[in-house]
Amino acid sequence: MAKYIVQIIIIGSQIVGKALTKALKQEYAASQEAARRAGRGRAGAAHAAANAKAGITLEEAKQILNVQDMTQDEIQKRYEYLFKINDKSLGGSFYLQSKIYRAKERLETEISNKSEKA
Repeated sequence: MAKYIVQIIIIGSQIVGKALTKALKQEYAASQEAARRAGRGRAGAAHAAANAKAGITLEEAKQILNVQDMTQDEIQKRYEYLFKINDKSLGGSFYLQSKIYRAKERLETEISNKSEKA
């Protein structure tokens, strides 16, 4: 009986060990990909910091507001329209409104960063 318990413990620890190793490899690959996307260096670090602060990437923010050119007027116009049609009292979603607000906030941050550099 003790022999079977020991075998079960050994097999279980092997399974957990393999799963942990696989998870660590996936996490390492994901962090390397994120570093590659961030562009390494100061510009990449600033971009990653802005993404972390807003909780949304620049590309995602552009997709949410459906803007190509990052002009303040276009962003404001799209924000007002999307925020209004997603009003909860009109059957919209507070979650969507918050995503729209975060997208506007992220794009405005990017515009202000570009204007500071210029």
